[in-house]
Amino acid sequence: MLDKFRKLYQKSDRFINLLVGMPSYDKYVEHMKTKHPEKEILSRREFFKEALEARYGGGSGMRCC
Repeated sequence: MLDKFRKLYQKSDRFINLLVGMPSYDKYVEHMKTKHPEKEILSRREFFKEALEARYGGGSGMRCC
């Protein structure tokens, strides 16, 4: 039962992130590990702070390459 709830939460979390245009932290971590293993991975808090700044604050963005 707990496993089903966890899966439902993960799916809804992804859906909500897509709905409001927030990038996925899990995908970011996966990308960094495979494409940029030499770079430090941001914490979840730092990641979302940068994402919000890039979206609303006119920051440099979180684009790769």
